[in-house]
Amino acid sequence: MKIAGIYSFNNGETVVKRKYADLRKEVERAITKIDALACKTKESEEKTMPGDMLYSPVALNEAFKVQLGPLGWKSIRVKCEYPTEFYVKNYKPKKLRKGAFREMDFVKRKLGVEVQFGKYSFMVYNVAAKMTIFRNLGFIDTGIEVVPVKAMADEMSSGVSYFEQFVWDLEKRGKADIDIPVLIFGIDV
Repeated sequence: MKIAGIYSFNNGETVVKRKYADLRKEVERAITKIDALACKTKESEEKTMPGDMLYSPVALNEAFKVQLGPLGWKSIRVKCEYPTEFYVKNYKPKKLRKGAFREMDFVKRKLGVEVQFGKYSFMVYNVAAKMTIFRNLGFIDTGIEVVPVKAMADEMSSGVSYFEQFVWDLEKRGKADIDIPVLIFGIDV
């Protein structure tokens, strides 16, 4: 695979270069070592492309684990204890879900990496909420988000978001004082 686009959100590229240049190189090397064709294992059942072989998000995520895991990148999972004190009087839920958690794909020396081949909302959530939460919990201070460009997303299931859309939305959203620096890589085969 290759990096086809780079977007610096909230000064992400400068911060990553200054604090984590070596870790950026590890992520970039991991991307170039992944054989995307080996991850084209999902047979489409969609009406618009029946039987076509598509890139599998599960296989792509596993390929990133294979590349980054041996270099000391670890997944961080935090348990969610949801508050109940904000329910209105007399409301009693049937069942409050146990075992909920939030997870960062890869963390090393306070740099968090999220690899996202899912729906649009997950990309925005990663940068605008999850990375801020993990910063507030003390796990990271800067992030890298890895997403497909449109050309690659076109060879995945429908609804997968892509770099160009993500950048447009972040540009139009702007920055908030709680956002952390994030470097976004758009990748292709």
